[in-house]
Amino acid sequence: MQPETLRYTQDHEWIAIADGAAVVGITNHAQQALGDITFVDLPAVGKVLKAHDVLGVVESVKAASDIFSPVAGTVAETNAALKERPELINQDPRGAGWICKLAGVKPADLDALMTLAQYEAFCKRTK
Repeated sequence: MQPETLRYTQDHEWIAIADGAAVVGITNHAQQALGDITFVDLPAVGKVLKAHDVLGVVESVKAASDIFSPVAGTVAETNAALKERPELINQDPRGAGWICKLAGVKPADLDALMTLAQYEAFCKRTK
């Protein structure tokens, strides 16, 4: 994912439009805070989500954390590789560690989310 196309939430998820789909994952900040990820509960394909709905859960050696949908949409695909290799989120949170793809996302909804610079400033303020 190109940094300039990514948008971020205060809950530490990212979303980017790639090849016509909205790809969702958790941020590097989130995966570092969680530590070694041991399990990912992925959403069901076809699940309709509103912004801020829980779309899944990430479990680590430290804690379990809900993953929230950054925007409204329908789950079109999940990253099946995470079932066998949840550590992909630690290794490549903005690449191979993506969580799901959403269909039906309104571009205007992305405008309400933070840019990379805004997200970095948010993380510094909330330390």
